[in-house]
Amino acid sequence: METNELYRGRLIDHIQLVVKDLESSKKFYLPIFETLQIPIGGQGPDFFWVDELFISSKESKAANGALTGRVHLAFQAKDRAMVDKFHEVAMKSGGKDNGKPGERPYHPGYYGAFVIDPDGNNIEAVFHGPAKKSSEAIKITF
Repeated sequence: METNELYRGRLIDHIQLVVKDLESSKKFYLPIFETLQIPIGGQGPDFFWVDELFISSKESKAANGALTGRVHLAFQAKDRAMVDKFHEVAMKSGGKDNGKPGERPYHPGYYGAFVIDPDGNNIEAVFHGPAKKSSEAIKITF
């Protein structure tokens, strides 16, 4: 197993998805992460991880024998073209369309695409528009 650098002060330390078919998940996720330019962190016979996302089979010691419920995960993209490519690659890798690439009403410049992974999770790639100065922070209203 490889060692990763630990990051302190984040809200989310890591997320684990326990999937019914690890090979299907690899075929879905690995091309997506390649598209998003995020390298695989490591893998074993019943798991793999990328950045802070750990994906395992329910047979993995870390899974306690139970699948996770459905979740929504949003991955950051560097630009709109990367969001477009994410959607294209995800569809070719076994995903189901859940929202083609386009602007969303969440805030000005929000450009995202959504797909359903092999386990029914809603997976998104999002580009928030050009970086803003801290004094120009995006305001989001719910």
